[in-house]
Amino acid sequence: MLKLQTQVECGRSRIDISYNDKILIIGSCFADNVGGIMSDLGFNVCVNPFGTLYNPQSICNSLERLQECRLFTDGDCVEMGSGAGLVCSFSHHTSFARKNAKDFLTEANDALVRASGFYRECGKVIVTLGTSWCYRNISNGQIVSNCLKRDAKEFVRERMETEETVRLLSDAIRRSGKKFILTVSPIRHLKDGAHGNQVSKASLLLAADRLCGMFPDNCDYFPSYEIMMDELRDYRFYAEDMLHPSVQAVRYIWERFCDFALPESERPLLNRNEKAFRQSLHRQMH
Repeated sequence: MLKLQTQVECGRSRIDISYNDKILIIGSCFADNVGGIMSDLGFNVCVNPFGTLYNPQSICNSLERLQECRLFTDGDCVEMGSGAGLVCSFSHHTSFARKNAKDFLTEANDALVRASGFYRECGKVIVTLGTSWCYRNISNGQIVSNCLKRDAKEFVRERMETEETVRLLSDAIRRSGKKFILTVSPIRHLKDGAHGNQVSKASLLLAADRLCGMFPDNCDYFPSYEIMMDELRDYRFYAEDMLHPSVQAVRYIWERFCDFALPESERPLLNRNEKAFRQSLHRQMH
């Protein structure tokens, strides 16, 4: 038969994902996509407890805070820019923003305490690295998770080198004692420019490869970026913005992930849960 597609070989993961596992999923919006599917299908997951995160520094900062359960304080509160009239922190996605510091801290710390307890008990972590590009707050020198619509003059844009990403994530893996599955987000960051996006992804891919070599028993890599770029390279697999994977593409990558990480013994339960979830979407007529 004529081959019309470049198949990306994933193999079988050294780290299984089971319904018996507690799994933290953290990183870019692709982590939200996959985490949402896993939650719908009955997996015990905690997904992005600080909101969507993109760069390795922000992801590792979040893992450290979860490990320590270090609460947010008034000093973390930041007024958003562009007249939003909301308060958030440089450690959160803007979905956590609230009308005042009190409400923000209540929401942020409640989520932190829940997620920290989950993280301490979980054995598996799925990390989706989005970009090597990040923004450093000039006033305190810290890399932020989100610029909160504040004046661009408050930040300097820089790219994290592969060695720094490796150092940060290797520390997180050693500290936690957990098993990590790494992947690079298939979402293109064309605001960095086409070349800038490719350089960024290449740096993340190199870092992931080195980490898997450093921790062969505790770290593995799933090629979601490669599947999107090779198997699903046609624009019909993209959403309307031509950057994000379509619903169909996300579903396809999820199925490839199941082939990669889910033991065959878990398939019957997965199939039953998928059927039950589809049935739950149908509105009752009576």
